[in-house]
Amino acid sequence: MTFQKNEITTVKIDDTGAEGEGIGRVDGFTLFVKDAVVGDLVEARIVKVKKKYAYARVEKVVTPSPFRVEPKCAYHRQCGGCQLQALSYDKQLQFKQDKIRNNLIRLGGFDKAVVDGKMEPIIGMEEPWHYRNKAQYPVGRDKEGNIVTGFYAGRTHSIIANTDCALGVAENREILEMILEYMKENKVSAYDETTGTGLVRHVLIRKGFTSGELMVCLVINRYMTDVLCKSFSKGRKDKTDKRNKREKTDKNGKEASQKGGKTVCVRYEARADGDKEWDGGEQYRNILPRQEELLRRLASVKGMTSVSVSFNKEQSNVIMGKEVYTIWGKDTISDTIHVRDMDKPGYPYTGKELGFYISPLSFYQVNPIQTEKLYSLALEYAGLTGQETVWDLYCGIGTISLFLAGSAKKVYGVEVIPQAIQDARENAKRNNIRNAEFFVGKAEEVLPAFYQQGEAELYEMSEGRGGADTAGSRDIAGEGDTADSGAQGGSAAMLRPDVIVVDPPRKGCDEACLATMLKMQPDRIVYVSCDSATLARDLKVLCEGGYKLCRIRGVDQFGMTVHVETIVLLSRKLSDSHINVKVGFGKGALGQNCRADETISARRKIR
Repeated sequence: MTFQKNEITTVKIDDTGAEGEGIGRVDGFTLFVKDAVVGDLVEARIVKVKKKYAYARVEKVVTPSPFRVEPKCAYHRQCGGCQLQALSYDKQLQFKQDKIRNNLIRLGGFDKAVVDGKMEPIIGMEEPWHYRNKAQYPVGRDKEGNIVTGFYAGRTHSIIANTDCALGVAENREILEMILEYMKENKVSAYDETTGTGLVRHVLIRKGFTSGELMVCLVINRYMTDVLCKSFSKGRKDKTDKRNKREKTDKNGKEASQKGGKTVCVRYEARADGDKEWDGGEQYRNILPRQEELLRRLASVKGMTSVSVSFNKEQSNVIMGKEVYTIWGKDTISDTIHVRDMDKPGYPYTGKELGFYISPLSFYQVNPIQTEKLYSLALEYAGLTGQETVWDLYCGIGTISLFLAGSAKKVYGVEVIPQAIQDARENAKRNNIRNAEFFVGKAEEVLPAFYQQGEAELYEMSEGRGGADTAGSRDIAGEGDTADSGAQGGSAAMLRPDVIVVDPPRKGCDEACLATMLKMQPDRIVYVSCDSATLARDLKVLCEGGYKLCRIRGVDQFGMTVHVETIVLLSRKLSDSHINVKVGFGKGALGQNCRADETISARRKIR
């Protein structure tokens, strides 16, 4: 069977692909049909032909699937964001459960019976709409030259004009329309990717669901030094000196700017906390054209707490620049994450909660309600009793680290973004947590470097030659990130942690990071993943290195999309060189797949 481009054929859709496309077959020839739902009978137009398969798009739904629903968004077929919006939510959850399972079997090479025995039901959302606490909107011009914002059409950089995304918070529309109106009235240019010209590139909006606080950050096509130096030079000398001083320190008087191209988060003549009424102050000029007009409007939005600009002159797909400058209000917004009891129906609150400060560059899960369930599962999977040492890799602003710290002896977090580590430390102080320590650096570099230097230290100590400052923690953390004396004294525990938690980006863990985790031999590894394909790849490495699957569970953080979070518990297999003891954790800790009567290796290993 062969097809030609633009040919129309009728096909029954019997499966769903990894990107949400429908899959059907005509005389054995496979078609991947965009916008088709499993169970549909459709007329499809061929758009691209390969030797053994072809791509197509729906021209007409002849007989709708029983799983097809009316999409909430009029732009769902054009926009590349909501691939599953025409599929019933129950069927979306089944698709995501199957996606995790299939990736573990096909890509990870795990036995079907093992995977099926360890997988638990996916945790869905009560309300799969308006759940995102963060949105990043590109700004550009349409074919008529009008300034627009919205989202990119699938696999393109053409903006679909839409200020009212069904997944975002209600305030997004009001804020975006204010910004568009300001730009049009004051002739503020939109960024043009082709020429690299124009001022406003993106608009970032964040909301604290518990606090109600809002943050707006405009990404502009400028270098920070050019803009601020010009701004400073126009003021009176006393004002210039004052502003230069403020550039070097944050509102608490601490150093905020960093050398070497790292993240910079500085304030521009910020006013006292709580003073959010617009006063038309002169200090806000020269960052944006007629900036006071924009700030006056944004200040009127209920909950508005922070307005900033991010400087990004790079011609790349990276949205945020490394430098962020607060022009109104606070540097951060706050939010609260509650600990839930994941063994009880409805996952009720336990009464414990943690507060977090969130900056424009912070990694913070976009679905706060589901995040509470995900992180509560991570806490449960870790099986902590208060005596454990834990490493949290890719820790972001310390959300998981601080969740674990309340039940652990010591937690060490690693994150590559300096501003995130600053936020993590502030979050630890805010929650009065003193047993969490954070390092700046790439997990794949920090962990191996620490392990190698720490092993050398322990060897020196065993030979009676140990010095006072040989711990690996002295050198890996970077400028201003030296570990405290407690960490130095606990080097052995840091090298042989009880638990390692990883929450890597979509690409998964680096090979060097995985290799070091295997050398450290923690009793348990908790792997949180936003891509079950790279998860499967990494789990294969860890299980071949001496670990076994204990629990697997999906958490739907991203309703209407093909993406899903997965959390996996691994435990170390026994070997003859270990002392064996029986430790009862019960279902509330390691769960039914790592039973209380299961023998695990003792923390004190024979070496």
